[in-house]
Order: sequence, then C-alpha cells, then structure tokens
Amino acid sequence: MPPLTPEAQKRQAENAARRQGAGTTRPAASWEDFSLYIRCITRGIPGSIPPTIYGNGTHIVQSPGYVAILHEMVHEARVIPMDGRPHAGPNVRSYMGDPRGRWEGNTLVVETTNFLGNRTGIVGNGGGTPTSDAMKLTERFMRTGPNEMRYEITIDDPKTYTGTFKVGFPLTQEPGYQNFEYACHEGNNAMFNSLSGARAREKAAAEAAAKK
Repeated sequence: MPPLTPEAQKRQAENAARRQGAGTTRPAASWEDFSLYIRCITRGIPGSIPPTIYGNGTHIVQSPGYVAILHEMVHEARVIPMDGRPHAGPNVRSYMGDPRGRWEGNTLVVETTNFLGNRTGIVGNGGGTPTSDAMKLTERFMRTGPNEMRYEITIDDPKTYTGTFKVGFPLTQEPGYQNFEYACHEGNNAMFNSLSGARAREKAAAEAAAKK
C-alpha cells in the first residue's frame, strides 16, 4: 500500500485517539468511540469483499439493466445500474458510494464514487486508516472457470494515499451455498454492556472520591 498523505496521517491519529476509549486505557465515552463495523452499520466496499472471520458469502445477481451484490456480513446490498447513466451529484453520498457498471468484453467493471469521508478503511471489516470523500474504486469481476472468478479492486484516494494500488484474489463459488441472515443488531449486547459498564465505573469512582 502506498504511504499515507499528511492529511490521512492526521485523520488516522485523530480517529485512534477517539477510539482509544473503546479499549482498556479509558472508559468508552460514546457509541462514536466504536467503529461502524462494531456498531453493525457498515464495513465499506473494500472491507466487505475479502474473507474475514466468518460470514463471507457474496451473492451476485444479474438482471436486465442491473447487477446486485449482497454481502452476507452486515447484509449490505449494492444495486449497480448498467445503463450508462451518470453518477449522482456530489451532494449525494453514502457509506457504500454510488456505483456504475459496464462490460469490457466478459469482464464486469464497477466504478464507485460519492463516498462519505472518514468512515471506513481498506483492511478487513473496514478497519485501518479511514478513506476520504475523494475515493474512487474500480472493481473487476472476471470469470476464470466454472466455479471461480478473479476479483480485482483498484483504490484511488488522493486525499488518503500518495498513489493508487490494486488488490486481487479469487472468488470461489460453492454450489448450494446461500447467504445466512446476519442478525447483528439483534444480538449486539456489546455496545450496551461497554457503555453501561463505563458509566458504572465512573459512578463508583465519583462515589469513592466523595467519601474522601
């Protein structure tokens, strides 16, 4: 990966200082001390495709005029127009951006822009240095066999990295596999427990100080 820009280094330090509260150094002050992945919101595109600890299914569906990609973990769906329409205006932004697809021979090419800045990063589950609102992603899906595709993603984010770079790996189809429900919020007691535990510690400390 190319070196970070000075702006990205500052962004990285600010986020690390804020999210330090979700660790053991000091109590978590707010839900914002936790990553968007921990909060069951998003992993971003680069954090959604690579295999991680579990929930690695990717369901790709082609229909007239569109391709849809459903990621198993965090159950995010990407609906990609294939009709040549322009991207949405710069005021329309989202965690997963605004995708547009096209065919180059038998290769599906998806270009995505219009991201919200300072939300997710490139490494697994959207971790690492948060990317910027200037990021452009170019994905290529190339079938290489009956049950395998070659996947490549090019990251171009001039506010975060000093150059572009590419990541690639195979996507293997497992016949009969289907995405499972990812009930993240329904079973996510970690946020409540962490924040309520931090408040309990603060209350106990205040009561102890008052007795001195």
